Amino acid sequence: MDSINQQQPEENHKDLFSQEAGEKIKELASAANTCFFCTGITTGKPLNTRPMSIQKVTDDGTFWFLSSDDSHKNAEIGADPYVHLLFQGSKYSDFLSIYGTATISKEKAIIEDLWDPILKAWFTEGVNDPRITVVKVETKEGYYWDNKHGNAIAFAKTLFGAMTGQTLDDSIEGKLVTE
Repeated sequence: MDSINQQQPEENHKDLFSQEAGEKIKELASAANTCFFCTGITTGKPLNTRPMSIQKVTDDGTFWFLSSDDSHKNAEIGADPYVHLLFQGSKYSDFLSIYGTATISKEKAIIEDLWDPILKAWFTEGVNDPRITVVKVETKEGYYWDNKHGNAIAFAKTLFGAMTGQTLDDSIEGKLVTE
């Protein structure tokens, strides 16, 4: 029996490189706006995972977060800079997996650029809270799962495929290489 991917009548795999990869990363991450931020990647133990809000993602697939200097996450990044970010933008699409390296800084200009007043719930002294750090994650590689024409068309194609006994989903997936 053929695999489900071989039953597809149209292309459902496309690796993306350089600028196109960065743009796809930004598109999918922006749809989610939050991710599961995983540390302890190289320990051989279960990952340390927590939800994080993305403060910024650039066209080259670089992520920016704000974090407290006394957090477990910052300590874990200090011991092992390799991280994994997992995104789900909607119930049926906009899935993204990013593997990269994280660095931590206290660069004031970047903190001010990333600052949002809602963050005062965690940084009670505001933008000048001495505990604020910037976590920058540079994408090394990634993988995406999406649909080509939006959720409505994807649902219609899946429904039609189910009625006719054909594999007609609107999915597209592939590697993301930014370097």
